[in-house]
Amino acid sequence: MVEKHTIIVTVLNSSGVLARVSGLLSQRGYNIESVIGAPTEDPNVYKISLVVEESDEHIEQIIKQLNKLVDTVRVMDISHKDNYIVREYIILKLEVKEKNRTDLFHLMQVFKANPIDVATDHVIMELAGTPRKIDRFIEMVRPYGIQEYIRSGEFAMAEYQLPKKGENKNGD
Repeated sequence: MVEKHTIIVTVLNSSGVLARVSGLLSQRGYNIESVIGAPTEDPNVYKISLVVEESDEHIEQIIKQLNKLVDTVRVMDISHKDNYIVREYIILKLEVKEKNRTDLFHLMQVFKANPIDVATDHVIMELAGTPRKIDRFIEMVRPYGIQEYIRSGEFAMAEYQLPKKGENKNGD
């Protein structure tokens, strides 16, 4: 059965590593729904969060292939069934009129969206939350007139310590 998976690839910080990771998946015909690469607490290490919708067999193949890349330190599939925290970030620019400004700001309060820039004809805001929360917020503000938005894509963190490459879950 095809399901959504978040795969976190911990890699050494080297030129072209994100291209090698995404290239490996695209060469094999896998579609990446979202990808985020960012530094960690160690400047020599990056984490790449990939979201893919594939069967368990394909996910297993993807993980094996990613583990073979030279710069790979660790590969984890944070299944969307296990204990993990997933978030997404969005910045939106909405058209605003004097008659609907109060309603819009009330809606922003309900969703805990933060204004970044407020002008007479538009509001730019940010919101972080689950992908479902982001989807619902977009649905609710669409009638106000979305001028533009950009989403980060999903990123996740396990709620428990995950084993390092070559270790089992007990740390052996």
